[in-house]
Amino acid sequence: MGRKIIYWVTTGLVAALSVFAGFSYISGNAQAVQGFAHVEYPQQLRVILGIAKLLGAIVLVAPGLPKPKEWAYAGFTFAWICAIVAHYLAKDGAEAFAPLVLLIFLFVSYATRPPSRQWQAITR
Repeated sequence: MGRKIIYWVTTGLVAALSVFAGFSYISGNAQAVQGFAHVEYPQQLRVILGIAKLLGAIVLVAPGLPKPKEWAYAGFTFAWICAIVAHYLAKDGAEAFAPLVLLIFLFVSYATRPPSRQWQAITR
């Protein structure tokens, strides 16, 4: 039971924060626009990441869809590693490690997911 609670708390946090960020990116929130400009990312990437974060959050909490869940976990991993590097290179200090917290929640979610939410590769 504890594993299930840990899974849903971490997955819920990742999904909720990703929905918030996705809407912020897509809506052109001034802070999001300024943040992307600060790390020298193109604004088109902000929109693409906004859509991807919304879709990823939906897939993580939706029942079934084990293969798309793997893609969502991978996509969030790549996005947050890139965010850590971008903020570090922009000399943002401790802010560079904020995505690391999300990455840790994501890894805990991935490690504690129930078998029904795991992709079972077909072996021959």
